[in-house]
Amino acid sequence: MEEHKMRKGILATLVAMLVFGGQALACDQHGQGGIVEENTLNIPVGAKSVNSMDEATFNETIDKVEEIYAPIVAERGKRLQIERKWEDGTVNAYAQQMGNTWKVSMFGGLARHAAITPDGFATVVCHELGHHIGGQPKKKSWFGSSRASNEGQADYFATSKCLRKYMENDDNAAIIAEMDIPAFVVEKCEAQFTTEKDVLMCKRGAMAGLSLAGLFKDLRNLTTPLKFDTPDTRVVSSTDHNHPQPQCRLDTYWNGSLCEIDAYTDVSDRDYKVGTCARADGYESGVRPLCWFKPGN
Repeated sequence: MEEHKMRKGILATLVAMLVFGGQALACDQHGQGGIVEENTLNIPVGAKSVNSMDEATFNETIDKVEEIYAPIVAERGKRLQIERKWEDGTVNAYAQQMGNTWKVSMFGGLARHAAITPDGFATVVCHELGHHIGGQPKKKSWFGSSRASNEGQADYFATSKCLRKYMENDDNAAIIAEMDIPAFVVEKCEAQFTTEKDVLMCKRGAMAGLSLAGLFKDLRNLTTPLKFDTPDTRVVSSTDHNHPQPQCRLDTYWNGSLCEIDAYTDVSDRDYKVGTCARADGYESGVRPLCWFKPGN
């Protein structure tokens, strides 16, 4: 009898961990990994790097996102907690829900990766927030749909909503003047938006996505260049809730940057079309790529 009770207790604990967040850091509350698949790469403090991230930029970037989103999370009756682990060489980032605390864990190892720019790092923070408030589609769990937006949706939310709020009051003209922006991006952003402010944020968001694409490419040891004008042509038969291929993820960041719906029109936890550029509403640009997303699925 005692053994039976013990087994029931262990099972109840495991179920509670799955439903309410558990103790293990993960990109969602069910332990399915970070913004990239689990890896053994470790970049310690002091490692040689060609990027411009230092501890001050690491903290300033997080401060800025936190200032925007802590009140938004508080309006939902939750508390945003962003863990800053600059000394930790882990090349990943995680989100987790534990009761009323919504956590994001950011690591110095990811910030120090050669592919990561300050805007790329901000997009990672936005991606992790996207797991909490990015809307549909949600990851699947043993019990149906979970509380966490899936990987592709967290990517889409990052550039279509979060990063725009992060960038909107910056001197974006001066910032992108330091970037080598592909002519294809310039042409598409200028054709898509009518105001200079939106055009500049489109270009900057695209380059932030390219930074992360470089990280994904490196971690998968890919040799084929990831480009804005060579989108992933695969069409999924059902929505892929896990990490899409690197080109597909770049396509998602790029389309998030191109979506015409403003950053203050919220997404929905029930309807994937709300607050987004959806094909069902007649949008052809700025939509979620079919390499991971199956509309209505």
